[in-house]
Amino acid sequence: MKIHLTAILLFAALNCFPQQPSPFPIFSIGDRQKPLIDADPLILTPDEGRWSIATAWKEDWPADWHHANPTGFKREGNWHIVQGNIPLPQGDWLVQDAYTEAEGGRIKCIRRWEWTGKQPLDSVTLSIRWKIAATGAKAFLPGILYYGNPSGEKNGSHKVAVFHGKAGEEALFEEHRYPMPFACAEWQSGSKIYGAALHSLPSPVARGHHDDQWWSLGISAKAESTELLMLSGPVTYNGQRNTVKALQEGFHRYGETWMRVQPGMVIEKTFWLEAYPLEAKGTAFQRPVHTSIELFKPFYTEDLPTMAEILRLKHRFLMSRWVEGEGHAGFNMFPAHVRPQIVLGWAGQCEAPGYALQPLKSLHRMDKGSTFASPVLDSLDYKLPYTMDMVQRSLDHICTAPVGENGFPVVFDIGEKKWSNPDPVSEGQAMNSIALAIRTGRKNPLLKTEKWEAFLKKACNVHAKRLLDAGWKPVNTAEAFYISPLLLAAQLFDNQQYAKAALKAADYYADRHLSMDEPYWGGTLDATCEDKEGAWGAFQGFLAAYEFSKNSKYLNYAKHAGDVVLSYTAVWDIPLPAGRMADHAFKSRGWTGVSAQNQHLDVYGVVMTPAIYRLGELLGDESMKRLAAVMYRSCGQMISPTGAHGEQLQHTNFAQHGDMSDVKKLRGGYSESWTVFWITAHFLHAAAQLEEMGVQF
Repeated sequence: MKIHLTAILLFAALNCFPQQPSPFPIFSIGDRQKPLIDADPLILTPDEGRWSIATAWKEDWPADWHHANPTGFKREGNWHIVQGNIPLPQGDWLVQDAYTEAEGGRIKCIRRWEWTGKQPLDSVTLSIRWKIAATGAKAFLPGILYYGNPSGEKNGSHKVAVFHGKAGEEALFEEHRYPMPFACAEWQSGSKIYGAALHSLPSPVARGHHDDQWWSLGISAKAESTELLMLSGPVTYNGQRNTVKALQEGFHRYGETWMRVQPGMVIEKTFWLEAYPLEAKGTAFQRPVHTSIELFKPFYTEDLPTMAEILRLKHRFLMSRWVEGEGHAGFNMFPAHVRPQIVLGWAGQCEAPGYALQPLKSLHRMDKGSTFASPVLDSLDYKLPYTMDMVQRSLDHICTAPVGENGFPVVFDIGEKKWSNPDPVSEGQAMNSIALAIRTGRKNPLLKTEKWEAFLKKACNVHAKRLLDAGWKPVNTAEAFYISPLLLAAQLFDNQQYAKAALKAADYYADRHLSMDEPYWGGTLDATCEDKEGAWGAFQGFLAAYEFSKNSKYLNYAKHAGDVVLSYTAVWDIPLPAGRMADHAFKSRGWTGVSAQNQHLDVYGVVMTPAIYRLGELLGDESMKRLAAVMYRSCGQMISPTGAHGEQLQHTNFAQHGDMSDVKKLRGGYSESWTVFWITAHFLHAAAQLEEMGVQF
């Protein structure tokens, strides 16, 4: 079973080449291209042929396709090489595939095209196509398309890509849009469930019609099959060819993506294939997520900022946001001249320093032989009594927020001295930080936690009651953010009702999301679709449920949600055109995309790094632990000398701010106007957790 499930189609041309020992089957060229040793492969070459080249551009899409199958086979060491020829009136294309079995049962291929004609060939499109003999397959394109994006479609299909697996549907996106460059399909055949993935080594298109034209990658549904494919430029989604998702709620046209091939030109493209049986529905994406990490090995840190450098700058920025006056004290979400507000959770995170500044008090005393070779925090602005006073006063003020029957508001307007705007994402995140602050603060003689404890008990009483009600049916995954703080509070206050409510919520969200009929969604307040933050809420909750109960099912749930989170993480350094990101020699590895709707990079993944590291510990996965370190340190790029950090980095043809009229000028841009407080708070919050875990990056 293991052998044919890799699904490599090596042909013994014309059935006349000797069958040599091989770790995967050799196939013959019969009419149906059936394998010699297994009658039911998971992936086949298309019926038209192994190689397909278009030589015209008609009706805004590649046309005049020419196809070929192998006419020769040879063995070179571990490489199995099949060769063919595509004759055209202007000359011949020599085509070749070289295959070898890679680590983990994957198949690696280097596909080669050589144009032997004497004249340039215009309007060319090259392709890599692999057929799944099934219809209605579910699509998983990292950072873009999560099992069809059903929730995004329900809340506005113009905002996201959608895919139902119906004949004629196509979803092809630029490779640089992918944090992990693979396309995955999941399908059912009888009682069995399968997955397959096509991984790409991303690259710009040689002699592309546009200056910054890249290969595209995705999935296409046919009448009797599904294809995983790559093209040398053409893009499409939601029935709109030559279109890219360039805006938060819209698209830009991006057509005429052909090639102009010169005589003697050689083009090569590397890709990997894997196909595999599944034990459960909704899990096909998990194997290629970790395959992508293994393929790209994004673990190098020597060219990234150190943790000490990051924390010093972020602490300085934190101090610049301190505000105090009659009836308030805390950290301002915005610059003082914009909007004086103390905002909890989500984009504010003004409660986070109340926890983070407690464990971090030890970092500035690290000796010179440690990872932190220089003081993490400047001694002049990190005097312990003063800092603990800030912790005390900021949390005391936050705990004046009124708690009602549905929760508490999270925005304090300093000018009007009023609280407003409750929402579950922000409430859950604030409760979690307050619970951590209590746990740590109880051991600190400089702090008094009574007010914090009274507030947290009120909030937990309200939300535990709501979650335990038989009629509790949350809209989306947002309320998963209550799981971790309720479990922390259950331990802090020895309250089993809190634990009962939290574990009920964990089981509920597992039942709702593990099948991926409804992927995790709704954790990003400015997007109503599948998103990293919804998955993070579930991941954090499932991991907390495991740590609390030691029930292995919660560890399995945490791995599932954690793998969705990881799928938004860039595992490669995306080359960038001239612009702000290129000015800084920006490395994208370790940064995370946001959602199916908002497809830029941001530093949000930093706050998850302790949980990713911990999951790696529990699973014995060193790659996850190493990736967590890269995520933290890589996101320290682009910090200004003042410690400020913009929110949106444009690695692909997508933007939300500035001049968005020309799709070809979006990639490589950087929006630094939105310097909200969460960007600083997450670095400090994660560092504090890592400090308590005894982990240094």
